[in-house]
Amino acid sequence: MHVLVVHNRYASAQPSGENKVVDQEVELLRSAGHRVEVFERRSDDIAARSLLGKVAVPLLVPWNPGVRKELTARLRTDRPDVVHIHNVFPLLSPAVLAACADAGVPAVATLHNYTQVCPPGTLQRDGRPCTECVGSSPLPAVRHGCYRNSRLATVPLAVSLSVNRRRWWSGVERFFCISAAQRDVLVRSGMPAERLAVKHNFVPEPGTRREGDGEHVLYLGRLAEAKGVRLLMTAWDEIAAGGGVGVPLVIAGTGPLEREVTAWAAGRDDVRYAGLLDTAECRKVIARSVAVVAPSTWLEAFGLVAVEAMAAGVPTVAAGHGAFVELVEDGVTGLLHRPGEAASLASCIRRIAAETARNREMGQAARRRYEQGFSPAVGLERLVEGYRTAIAGRTESMGDGINGGQ
Repeated sequence: MHVLVVHNRYASAQPSGENKVVDQEVELLRSAGHRVEVFERRSDDIAARSLLGKVAVPLLVPWNPGVRKELTARLRTDRPDVVHIHNVFPLLSPAVLAACADAGVPAVATLHNYTQVCPPGTLQRDGRPCTECVGSSPLPAVRHGCYRNSRLATVPLAVSLSVNRRRWWSGVERFFCISAAQRDVLVRSGMPAERLAVKHNFVPEPGTRREGDGEHVLYLGRLAEAKGVRLLMTAWDEIAAGGGVGVPLVIAGTGPLEREVTAWAAGRDDVRYAGLLDTAECRKVIARSVAVVAPSTWLEAFGLVAVEAMAAGVPTVAAGHGAFVELVEDGVTGLLHRPGEAASLASCIRRIAAETARNREMGQAARRRYEQGFSPAVGLERLVEGYRTAIAGRTESMGDGINGGQ
């Protein structure tokens, strides 16, 4: 199969699970013998633009005519079987959909977040879940300045959502939702249910698994409010006040709360801030964990770190909402805490660290869950199945058009 992957890469200064997923899928398809090419833009390149070029970026968010022209020419020359769209913000825009229509190539799109119904894509405001824009106008997001706490910065996203909503729904043959929880939200918002399929992200074999009981509790991810970092710090202070759990907390990643985390961890024996780790280092630090903690306060559409922990045979302590409810089986492959409650998070961390034998059983169950639902073999099967469905759907609609014209 000949696949063209379309993706706007997020800035490299901060970890991006989405960039990681795209790279892993490209590698997986190529290793299986498929021809895969990439059409991309990089957010890193914005810094090198002229002042005028930087000012123009928000204007390109709803529609980039240059991208439409360039991608259409590429599609007409290369003739891929299918286009797989990931992120289009901020430099690609939904103009990629028009290019696919111009060239007559079927498109599928992975929905990594909630940008189809929420301008910033988080379904969160002021640290709490919010669905005010779901199924209605995105004006509340502008009023509240939901993207980067700025009304001005939110406007291009709100405009894009409003003017391109129907284009997305009609221009994509198959949407890949990365969890059933995400799909439920999108269906309730009015998106066409028949085009929404659940395809969980897969995780490559890590090459290393946990041996023994682990050396630390691990938080691995972006240091941001929505990821529950402040909640974790509060919970860990409560744990420390009660004598600790016998192992330190390791925090790995970077993000807007980095200074706050660094200051909080300074001078403590029970906390270590490891900074941004590369892929190999991430796999090692996961495999040495008593548990991986994912205390997100927003409704995660997936939760890649939980599956990475499964692959290494490590249980997860996660917030009991969003996709974590279907990823982590409470009491079997990990523990779910009450969302947003530091005391509940602290209790789950204490429990998973204290019950050593149960922890080992959870780790083994987590590994089995990975093999059954999130391995490369499963990921490849579901990916190719989605492509074939999209191609068949496009062929069928073209046939209907021909028959209708006869």
